[in-house]
Amino acid sequence: MPRKKPFSVKQKKKQLQDKRERKRGLQDGLRSSSNSRSGSRERREEQTDTSDGESVTQQIRRLNQQPAQGLGPRGYDPNRYRLHFERDSREEVERRKRAAREQVLQPVSAELLVLDIWEVYQPGSVLDFPRRPPWSYEMSKEQLMSQEERSFQEYLGKIHGAYTSEKLSYFEHNLETWRQLWRVLEMSDIVLLITDIRHPVVNFPPALYEYVTGELGLALVLVLNKVDLAPPALVVAWKHYFHQHYPQLHIVLFTSFPRDPRTPQDPSSVLKKSRRRGRGWTRALGPEQLLRACEAITAGKVDLSSWREKIARDVAGATWGNGSGEEEEEEDGPAVLVEQQTDSAMEPTGPIRERYKDGVVTIGCVGFPNVGKSSLINGLVGRKVVSVSRTPGHTRYFQTYFLTPSVKLCDCPGLIFPSLLPRQLQVLAGVYPIAQIQEPYTAVGYLASRIPVQALLHLRHPEAEDPSAEHPWCAWDICEAWAEKRGYKTAKAARNDVYRAANSLLRLALDGRLSLCFQPPGYSEQKGTWESHPETMELVVLQGRVGPAGDEEEEEEELSSSCEEEGEEDRDADEEGEGDEDTPTSAPGSSLAARNPYALLGEDAC
Repeated sequence: MPRKKPFSVKQKKKQLQDKRERKRGLQDGLRSSSNSRSGSRERREEQTDTSDGESVTQQIRRLNQQPAQGLGPRGYDPNRYRLHFERDSREEVERRKRAAREQVLQPVSAELLVLDIWEVYQPGSVLDFPRRPPWSYEMSKEQLMSQEERSFQEYLGKIHGAYTSEKLSYFEHNLETWRQLWRVLEMSDIVLLITDIRHPVVNFPPALYEYVTGELGLALVLVLNKVDLAPPALVVAWKHYFHQHYPQLHIVLFTSFPRDPRTPQDPSSVLKKSRRRGRGWTRALGPEQLLRACEAITAGKVDLSSWREKIARDVAGATWGNGSGEEEEEEDGPAVLVEQQTDSAMEPTGPIRERYKDGVVTIGCVGFPNVGKSSLINGLVGRKVVSVSRTPGHTRYFQTYFLTPSVKLCDCPGLIFPSLLPRQLQVLAGVYPIAQIQEPYTAVGYLASRIPVQALLHLRHPEAEDPSAEHPWCAWDICEAWAEKRGYKTAKAARNDVYRAANSLLRLALDGRLSLCFQPPGYSEQKGTWESHPETMELVVLQGRVGPAGDEEEEEEELSSSCEEEGEEDRDADEEGEGDEDTPTSAPGSSLAARNPYALLGEDAC
């Protein structure tokens, strides 16, 4: 028998890699980029997943995969409601990476901070959302589903036939998730459309407004959420912008975590997060405004006195406060009846439904991912009853909650409507799961060209020998400088882990600690008018009245790079780390300005 030829470990590794590629059926034989940590997962999905949108020529990427443990006893598939987005081509990803290395960042003009809804959605075009096709009680379930799938294929074909992939934004290609929206709209008496005040136009599809107020004949309440993350003058300007263009809207300002805007913000607190104790949820700003809007809509057809009494009890409880821990907070107050709905989203309920049935008003909460739908429900209830997360797709199917015996809330999964938005802005808005982004650097560049990220984080250019000298920055330089400052290193070669640093910066932007706010048309010219507007003064006073009261209600804690805390329920489902260690606090009397404040932070997986 001939002697075997010596075979190095490197050659053996290459042989195994080629064998895996052949098994996966990749004809090009190219391996995914080293920075695409989810590449192997994507290739497995291509062989195992099926989708309603497979007849569309564009490739679909399926996110938030859950462990495959077989179907449950009732046939429930944990991956049924996964996010389905159009896949970026390999060439497009590599092109954006090169641009992140080569393109020098320049501050953009104020005009590029203006968002106009006509440029984003082009009302009247094919940028619509899929409607449930007509049906009858004589149809079987299989016939109904087949008809909906054919209608959905036609919907996708029209959009992809009218616009190229480069112009289109990410939008939902999973029919199962759209079925959840249909069911919520059918069972609702009032529809709440929740938007993020930093970019409300991104989260306001005009097609949904026309459908709800026109075809369904329902009242639509626009909730401008997270008003604590934007200047009060900008909040009032956006409110009047929507009132002017959509007069049938009822607009409510809301935030689950109000703060006094008159309190000066410390620039060094970019990496700090408020940890609320005790009755934190009862300090939400906006429940009373929402109650008044619902009273005007129902016009006495539903008795909402129990809701007003509940708000009064929450305000009284938040005033005196008990300072107890989270355990007592969870037990405080009456129980909330929770109903989880799964397959009922495909069951017909009738084209015409009785309004305010049994004296109960059903309020449906719809919107994009990460606009705060679940947090809004927690703020209305007064304590945490809904699991929240920054991961898009965390709410997988709609659930109902009885706020009072006469008020039922319905939480719908987040849905991404088609638009012409830049995909980098969608990433910053929290539409795409950050941990599964193949190329996060251009999104960092988009952010850094609109707010001074280098100055806010006190970054030093990686090629600068003299810190005082000016050097041109690109998106890659910002990520590398942040990796150097935080100590993010790759495992083998100990190089700066720019991918991890880019993810960390995107999470800071999503949390609002690197806050990028867009403006309505004409805001810059009338900024002085909006700052002196009576509603602006009223909002400032109101936030100061319900904001946190001293150290007993919140404390500042330095966060790790993943921006998560151990034991919280809102930990990202796609995080690779098992858990974060407790972050050390600064010693008494120490000055953060005299040393690097980020040296206090522990290491963890990003």
